[in-house]
Amino acid sequence: MPRYAQLVMGPAGSGKSTYCATLVQHAEAINRSVQVVNLDPAAEHFSYPVMADIRELIQVDDVMEDPSLRFGPNGGLVFCMEYLANNLDWLEENLGHVEDDYILFDCPGQIELYTHLPVMKQLVEQLQQWEFRVCGVFLVDSQFMVETFKFISGVMAALSAMVSLEIPQVNIMTKMDLLSPKAKKEIEKYLDPDMFSMMEDNSASFRSKKFDKLTKAICELIDDYSMVRFLPFDRSDEEGINIVLQNIDFSIQYGEDLEFKEPKELEEDSGNQQQDELFQDSVGS
Repeated sequence: MPRYAQLVMGPAGSGKSTYCATLVQHAEAINRSVQVVNLDPAAEHFSYPVMADIRELIQVDDVMEDPSLRFGPNGGLVFCMEYLANNLDWLEENLGHVEDDYILFDCPGQIELYTHLPVMKQLVEQLQQWEFRVCGVFLVDSQFMVETFKFISGVMAALSAMVSLEIPQVNIMTKMDLLSPKAKKEIEKYLDPDMFSMMEDNSASFRSKKFDKLTKAICELIDDYSMVRFLPFDRSDEEGINIVLQNIDFSIQYGEDLEFKEPKELEEDSGNQQQDELFQDSVGS
């Protein structure tokens, strides 16, 4: 049987660890098993139990303190991820070989890992060889996406990851619970956007007209091909969390091998119909 994985990506501070912790709690509430692997070598703390932690293999602080390397924070993180790519047997040993696993990989926030470096692509290919069906989950902070030009920037970041990794991807706006009611209403237009209408409404916010044609071309690409859409994620909304999970499950075909069960209402109706038929037969006889 296949195994399932979410590659939880997004800029630093977009809420990746909070997303993982929320999904673990939600899974417990619906009697479902979800494990988390921390792949951020710079993580300091998180509020979920880990199946495996890259910091047991390598840490950013150790790399930065090594006098022969002399890396800064970003260079140190890239070095750690490349070290992981060269030692994937460590990850395989920690993942084990349990069928029907569902694992969240809490990834680092450096965007270059998903745009022009091959590290995350190598990880995805290895997971697929281990019979994982992988879905990319790209998070952006909803508080950042409240202006058109910032929204376009977030869309391009999500699109870069999608093109680079070549896996199904679900894009999510996090921290919806932190928005004011007015901001929540305002941000609805960004979930399924009409790019050209947004540009016209916010034309005054663009400081320079120099790249007007380029911006329009990008918006046309996004709009015509429906390449990037976002789902809202409010960690206090169980129904919303379930919708997000259903979209991800559908993209990796989770549960397709599970035994189909009739909905309870249909079972009750069927049972009532059988009782009526038996009653009529007994009366007729």
